Amino acid sequence: MANEKKVQSVAIIGLGYVGLPLAMRCAEKDYETYGLDLDKQKVDMIKRGESPFKEKFIEERKASLKKIKASTDPAILKHADIVVVCVPTPVDEKFFPILTPLSSAMELIVKNHKAGQLIMIESTINPGICDEILMPILVQAGLKEGADFFLGHCPERINPGDIKWNVSNIPRVLGASSPKGLEMAKKFYESIIDAPIKLMGSIKEAEACKVVENSFRDINIAFVNELAKSFDKLEIDIKNVIDGAATKPFAFMAHYPGRGVGGHCIPVDPYYLIERAKESGFDHKFLRTAREINNSMPNYTVEAMQDLLNEIKLPMKDTTIGVMGLSYKANVDDLRESPAIKIISELKKKKAKIIRYDPFIKKMSDVPDLKTFLKKCTAIILVTNHSEFATLDPKEFKKNNIKAIVDGMNCLEKEKIKKLGIKYHGIGRK
Repeated sequence: MANEKKVQSVAIIGLGYVGLPLAMRCAEKDYETYGLDLDKQKVDMIKRGESPFKEKFIEERKASLKKIKASTDPAILKHADIVVVCVPTPVDEKFFPILTPLSSAMELIVKNHKAGQLIMIESTINPGICDEILMPILVQAGLKEGADFFLGHCPERINPGDIKWNVSNIPRVLGASSPKGLEMAKKFYESIIDAPIKLMGSIKEAEACKVVENSFRDINIAFVNELAKSFDKLEIDIKNVIDGAATKPFAFMAHYPGRGVGGHCIPVDPYYLIERAKESGFDHKFLRTAREINNSMPNYTVEAMQDLLNEIKLPMKDTTIGVMGLSYKANVDDLRESPAIKIISELKKKKAKIIRYDPFIKKMSDVPDLKTFLKKCTAIILVTNHSEFATLDPKEFKKNNIKAIVDGMNCLEKEKIKKLGIKYHGIGRK
């Protein structure tokens, strides 16, 4: 029919925790959906209808995987009316943002450009990147903004493992380089997301939103982590205090301490703002302090184990310590910035014998199951509050002659463990 609406095409660059669910959602909403990733193994899995990682949203919608035209060939971008960039933006050892994956993605778009393309950036970036780094790549290639392309930013808000919030129902913010681009972006996101879309005054404002969101969380987690260290000295149970404070119905938001902050956002995003502001002559002392506190927690967790072993006159050297959980959060297989990496490194420095177990990351586990893990350990550091661990009967620790436990996520039954004669130390709760 002459008046039939033309099906738009979307290409997602980067098929990871952000890009793959987004591509699936686009396919569900009847967009012709392309997926570009440099990892051939990942692309082949998606073609077979298999997910390269565990995620509830994906498992429930596996039929959508085969609807994605996944490829390692950048030429697929030529077919797309809309290109969404979902590549990682990590930091280096000095905490400077690494923009190479993002700039490389933009170069691929330039080489495989389609006239009038809407280019959306979902990768987390500090304020100014779109205007100062990405726009020049397009313009210097001879492309005219507002005619050949439209550039926008919609910071991702994926929360791996969350059973309620996913790419389909989390509210989003949008910024774009022109009013027309903003309207195009709004139309696209409203077609795939069943949640409010807030339009920002500029791309820079949209960029700032994500950094502020995660810096807010980092600061509040740092606050309770510092309280945990203090309350250890004062012999006050931090978890009970926070639960008590949370009964106030206004002006308090509960955050809980732990063995350190992990994941692709909170340990990284504050540095984007810290370093960008430094270039403009401002020092984010508060953000830097929060990062220092949270970065100290893996060491603090190992020190807590050292204290427990001292109490029972066991040396750290040659004592078999089990690292219970490797991923950065419960019930996912995501290792990015996981505190487990630093905790294991510290244990190695102290020459402990280490046994690792994570039911979601079997390839890095030293034993096949939890039963074997418990049998081999003398002491345990719980790093990840996987459901299998949090629901474990404390009697299992006693049955396997576990002598000391550091509960890095305060998820175990403290009083029951102590009554069994096992040395226990949570984060801020002895």
